[in-house]
Amino acid sequence: MIQVVQQGLLDTIQDGGRYGYQHLGINPGGAMDRIALSVANSLVGNDANEAAIEMHFPASAFVFEADALIALSGADFGPTVNGLPISINKPVFISEYSVLRFTRPVSGARCYLAIAGGLSLVPWLNSYSTHLKAEAGGFHGRRLLKGDRLAFREANHYAELLKSRELWTLPWSPDLKGLYTDGNNIRVVDAPVSLAETDFTLTEQCDRMGFRLRGKPLATLHREERLSAGVSRGTIQLLPDGQLIILMADHQTTGGYDRIGHVITADLPSLSQLSPNQKIQFREVTHEIAVALFKEQDRHLQLLQNACKLRLEDWLRHQ
Repeated sequence: MIQVVQQGLLDTIQDGGRYGYQHLGINPGGAMDRIALSVANSLVGNDANEAAIEMHFPASAFVFEADALIALSGADFGPTVNGLPISINKPVFISEYSVLRFTRPVSGARCYLAIAGGLSLVPWLNSYSTHLKAEAGGFHGRRLLKGDRLAFREANHYAELLKSRELWTLPWSPDLKGLYTDGNNIRVVDAPVSLAETDFTLTEQCDRMGFRLRGKPLATLHREERLSAGVSRGTIQLLPDGQLIILMADHQTTGGYDRIGHVITADLPSLSQLSPNQKIQFREVTHEIAVALFKEQDRHLQLLQNACKLRLEDWLRHQ
């Protein structure tokens, strides 16, 4: 069992997403950063898309009512256990009644907490992801609040392993090189030349629904009212004022604004880790390159998951 002892800004349960229901107006949702979700889960031996806690800073503080094996990935919020700093992207055993806190934003915008064995939750439409608008999925369909208690799906018995230790960080971490983009360059397809020639800044209006950008206004493509059409995560819409919005995990399923490009799937995790007032630049690539990058990213994550599982099993066998 894990209990929220200090409420965060917007911390929710998210997994790999809820697919197959967009025709009913229900978006896939899921983790904003699928790479970080996969890495955190892989480090503790879970399936890559297992439900985890997605956190924004200031993040929640948690007390663990039982021993646990955890991993953090994505943003670095200066995590501590009982006041002792711990690293992200490493498996960490923590003892019963330990308190996990986050002290300062070091890098990134979203951090993921995975717990070995997963959390005991009730799925909605084949997913544990929190759908805030529908108030379904996750933990009672809402963000985590002070006093919430989430049960572990599996009972973990690490007392003999930990002995008198409060925590034990295992000495390995994954190679994330190549999984995220370099700098703030975001690759797109089907975009006009003017998009790549303009610098943009993320505004304060950036959340799980979409990222509003500020830059030199672009000319609208159509002055007349348009019928709504299907949209997806990564769709770049041109607003009537000439500014842009990039649709993110909790986007609507249809939209009537001009669509002037699409962020490639491989770069959505990198985009999700950017914060308001950071600058981005777009770079157009072909559909063939976009598909190849996604396949390579998936292959890297699968190899990482296999390696983490074997490493953890071998380590536990020799303790």
